[in-house]
Amino acid sequence: MAKVVHVVKDCIGCGACAAISPEFWEMNGDKSHLKGNRMEGEKQVIEVKDEKSVKANKEAANSCPVPCIFVED
Repeated sequence: MAKVVHVVKDCIGCGACAAISPEFWEMNGDKSHLKGNRMEGEKQVIEVKDEKSVKANKEAANSCPVPCIFVED
């Protein structure tokens, strides 16, 4: 299982994550958002269990031009 963390305030709204992994990411206004997230302070968080979901979110994190998406194993 892995935890996906999105620091919303640091997001520049480029949309790369939503383009690469639309099953987990969507654009909402001028920021991207994790679908089905829970808030932990200013961070959006989801937990993913299967390797395919972990990989999709790592690809989204790697596509982001700013460090605001983190996948914690």
